[in-house]
Amino acid sequence: MLLLFFTTTTTAQPYKATDHFFLDCGSSTTSTTNQRWYFGDEYSKFVPIPNITTTSFSSTPDFHDSSVPNIPYSSARIFNDSSFTYMFPVSEGPKFLRLYFYPATYSGLNPDQFFFSVSSNGYSLLSNFSAFLTASYMAKIRLDAGVDGPSVPNFFKEFLINVKDSQCLNVIFTPLPNSYAFINGIEIVSLPENLHAKEPKGVNMDTVPAINKDTALENVYRLNMGGDKYAVKMIQTPNYTAPEPVYQTQRSMGNQSDVYNLTWILPVDSGFYYMLRLHFCSIIPQYTKPRQVVFTIFINNQTAEEEADLFDWTQGSGHPVFKDYVVFVTDPDGHRSKQDLWLAMHPNSNSEEYRDAFLNGLEVFKMSKDNNLALSHNSSQISSP
Repeated sequence: MLLLFFTTTTTAQPYKATDHFFLDCGSSTTSTTNQRWYFGDEYSKFVPIPNITTTSFSSTPDFHDSSVPNIPYSSARIFNDSSFTYMFPVSEGPKFLRLYFYPATYSGLNPDQFFFSVSSNGYSLLSNFSAFLTASYMAKIRLDAGVDGPSVPNFFKEFLINVKDSQCLNVIFTPLPNSYAFINGIEIVSLPENLHAKEPKGVNMDTVPAINKDTALENVYRLNMGGDKYAVKMIQTPNYTAPEPVYQTQRSMGNQSDVYNLTWILPVDSGFYYMLRLHFCSIIPQYTKPRQVVFTIFINNQTAEEEADLFDWTQGSGHPVFKDYVVFVTDPDGHRSKQDLWLAMHPNSNSEEYRDAFLNGLEVFKMSKDNNLALSHNSSQISSP
């Protein structure tokens, strides 16, 4: 299932994707998983025939961890000395691009031998990228949070790119000198034309950067808040909002609201603007009218919303809504690195009955800067969140 929370509400008809490609890289067969067909790229029309044998080769992991799905991680395409381009004929408009990585040993090449860049339609998506270091960093973050998993997990990177009149989405892999590049799978799905946020609210800034057809985005976090699932009937759920299960659970403060903030700490690349999309729905039965629950939203220790009241934003219980905020994450020492992006909520003193704050879902998008989404990944950047 393609879980995209990114939304629009200006049309009444469900959106049907006009473009959808699922490529199993390094494979010569067609496979199916989760009701999706993946086509091998060995004889694919999306690959230049002369280049596939001279600048790349297919491979399989020397060892396949049992926790890693077979599709599309049981094969990979390896690029050995020069740039390699996949070319997808698509319609004009925004596209969702997902790149699948499983940093294993391929054909005797250790995972730490792969450093490469990825670009698409003039946007730099990844630079000096190591899937092995990225996966190791992700495993460390997960271990620090007390979550078990493989030491070097599989993962994917997600981007939103607007295709203009070229009607072709190119995905280019370029290995660094004396290194290699690889990819396990590529997924492309078209998105609604009126997808981008219209008027996100700036946090601690006078001028909010535009999010338009020239802006590429990377989805760096998508969180569905846990908790008890409420039997709430969704009322007038806008098309392309988050799936309904997102709005049927939430994280709230409970009886500890006077002693702490409801807080999320998210490591991100510094030197970029980020858009945070917060998803809300009043699903607690006791919350039925305005001013009962009012809370303040903070982003990076700055007030993003002084008084958040779901009944000011919606028609009542069961009505989902989202709010968009843009913040710039600075380089504290002039060098781009991993920095923590903070989101916090706390009950507002103007709340008339309940001291609480809650959130149903959260998405964080990195915004392109001068056609660039890439931060070079080296060992110091990966190991120090």
